[in-house]
Amino acid sequence: MKFPKVHSLKEIAEIIGSEYVGDDNFPVHGMNEIHVVEPGDIVFVDHPKYYDKALQSAATIVLINKKVDCPQGKALLISDDPFRDFNKLTRNFRPFQSSDAAISLSAQIGEGTIIQPNAFVGNNVTIGKNCVIHANVSIYDNTVIGNNVIIHSGTVIGADAFYYKKRAEGFDQLLSGGRVVIKDNVGIGAACTIDKGVSGDTTIGEGTKIDNQVHVGHDTVIGKKCLIASQTGLAGCIIIEDEVTIWGQVGMASGLTIGAKAVLLAQSGVSKSLEGGKVYWGTPAQEARTTMKQMALVRRLPEIFEK
Repeated sequence: MKFPKVHSLKEIAEIIGSEYVGDDNFPVHGMNEIHVVEPGDIVFVDHPKYYDKALQSAATIVLINKKVDCPQGKALLISDDPFRDFNKLTRNFRPFQSSDAAISLSAQIGEGTIIQPNAFVGNNVTIGKNCVIHANVSIYDNTVIGNNVIIHSGTVIGADAFYYKKRAEGFDQLLSGGRVVIKDNVGIGAACTIDKGVSGDTTIGEGTKIDNQVHVGHDTVIGKKCLIASQTGLAGCIIIEDEVTIWGQVGMASGLTIGAKAVLLAQSGVSKSLEGGKVYWGTPAQEARTTMKQMALVRRLPEIFEK
């Protein structure tokens, strides 16, 4: 998430009430999660296990809960609770705003687009030309939708990320200030849920088609011309490259990469990244031919033991 203008390190520290290490005028352009940070971004870290990863990331401002040696060219924001203060920044720069109408007056709707009754289009949403938004679709604030997109009834675009920190009193949610970006010629079925990024974008690539009842987690990036069948669940921060086919009831853990033109057969459970151009099946998913051979051997076990 980029801020509307560049802020100084001192200004950001004043917003969250923290100490800082660096020049007062050190430039701060935005904030983001570690897997998508760029120079000028703030990244937060609150566990020693991840200090080095954050300090060596592309982010040039690190919101951290301990004074450490500051790498050259970077600045620190010292906080007793970086998770809490990252939320403060989200509230400050991307606060929740109630909508002024079922279709917000700030939404931009392209020529030829049809929005059916009882659909909701939030603040600062952009929808391209010749789209069809069916009844009871909810499109949350700041979503960007390209041309020739079809979204079927009951789908929710831009709900919050499922991202929590466990505390003694319960679970504390990391606020979502990101967006959903849907490219041209995408089709999305009924009753799907596509969560926005925590501070970046959840992206659906051009020409991709998504069946009914599919969940796409926060900050996931789906490539061009993918097919995703019903009841698939994708956790956050997944990268699915171009022309991947995912059949029904596939489940994926977070942070994976699925290579281009891979095929995942129905009910596969994916726990690690997979190379492109192959067919996978099973839990944990592996090449389908291997899984089928293993199943054939398992069926022969009674016969083997009788011998």
